[in-house]
Amino acid sequence: MSIERLETGARMSRIVKHNGTVYLCGQVCSDAEQNITEQTQTMLDKVEALLEQAGSSKKHMLSATIYVKSMEYFSDMNAVWDAWVPEGYAPARACVEAKMARDALLVEISVVAALK
Repeated sequence: MSIERLETGARMSRIVKHNGTVYLCGQVCSDAEQNITEQTQTMLDKVEALLEQAGSSKKHMLSATIYVKSMEYFSDMNAVWDAWVPEGYAPARACVEAKMARDALLVEISVVAALK
C-alpha cells in the first residue's frame, strides 16, 4: 500500500495518490479580482490540469465539494460547472456557503477522482 505525494510543500501536497484514487487539495481561481464566472472557470481549469498530471481526468471524478462565498453566486457558478463536467460523468457533489481564506475569493473546490 503506497502513497504518492506530488507538489508537496510544508503545509500540503497538491496531489495525493493512494489505492487507485487521486485526492486534490482545494483549488481556487487564478485571479481573485475576476467575477464568479471567471473565478469558477480558472479554478476548474486548474483542477483539470492537476487531474491530468495525476493520471486521471474529469470523467474519473468521484466527488467534488464546492465552497462558495455566498449562495448568491450559486447559479452563475453552476452554469460554468455544468458546461465543464462531461455529460454523464457528474461526480457526487456537495456545495456549501463558506468563509474564504481571502476576502476576494468567491469559490473553492476539493476533488477526489479515480486513476484512469
